[in-house]
Amino acid sequence: MQSDDSQKLRAGTPFPDIQVQMLDGEIKSLGKPENGHDWKLVVVYRGKHCPICTKYLNQLEMIKGAFFDNGVDIIAISGDSKQQLEEHLEKLTISFPIAYGLMIEQMQMLGLYISDPRSEKETDHPFAEPGVFVINAKGVIQIIDISNAPFVRPELEALANGLSFIRENDYPIRGTHE
Repeated sequence: MQSDDSQKLRAGTPFPDIQVQMLDGEIKSLGKPENGHDWKLVVVYRGKHCPICTKYLNQLEMIKGAFFDNGVDIIAISGDSKQQLEEHLEKLTISFPIAYGLMIEQMQMLGLYISDPRSEKETDHPFAEPGVFVINAKGVIQIIDISNAPFVRPELEALANGLSFIRENDYPIRGTHE
């Protein structure tokens, strides 16, 4: 049974400062935009054991230009080890940054659902279920979507189109009623 140590992140609040490890050894701030962009899309995926995640990340690569055109930088991350990520890259055709080693405490900071593996064939560590976060130029969560199962995640083209609308129309952050 999962303990309730996670917190619920709220739209309109600052994205937590979480440092993540890249394959080349570089440490990046998960929610900080780079590459001349002022917004950030953070995709948390389950890990290399998840074929739906592989498909989702490859789909993201195909439409990443729609995010970049709207000033939205991209990073993906999982709780996988460096070796697991290196093995997963054999099935991925992506060029956006991907990090590894998201720790349980960081998953909890993000309010993610965390699962234990069903068997050693699946993976060898607890892992985060899918989460998508969009952080705006002020470092605030514009959009948040978390799931407790691999089958539910935002449709990427709809998300890209929605971000275009938000940015063009100064559309407010939704879901902030207390």
